[in-house]
Amino acid sequence: MRGWIGLAIIGGIIYYFATETNKLDEPIEYVQTMFTTADKKVTSMTGTTIQRVDHKIPIIKEKIYERLSTIEIRELDGVFIDSDSITKFKEEYCSSSTRNHPVFSRDNLRFICDQI
Repeated sequence: MRGWIGLAIIGGIIYYFATETNKLDEPIEYVQTMFTTADKKVTSMTGTTIQRVDHKIPIIKEKIYERLSTIEIRELDGVFIDSDSITKFKEEYCSSSTRNHPVFSRDNLRFICDQI
């Protein structure tokens, strides 16, 4: 039990110095620069970058395409370019129920927002 109390006191002291004072700012910055330089070295040595592949988007597209007209499908293809455009679409049209899209009908827009 005394070990846990001592560990809690040490943790509290470290937390105090890390948040309330600037005594640990320099060592923390040093460690962060070491990690970033190591990461840059590994990245430059391998020459590869990690890209996330989202396998859900084609499945969602098929569900939505069954319901849309050709004009709406063309517009939706412009939305599904990348994940950034999907998030922009969600923020702009799916955040409130009163927003209207110039191409999608209200029911289809609601369906698309539910699927995304």
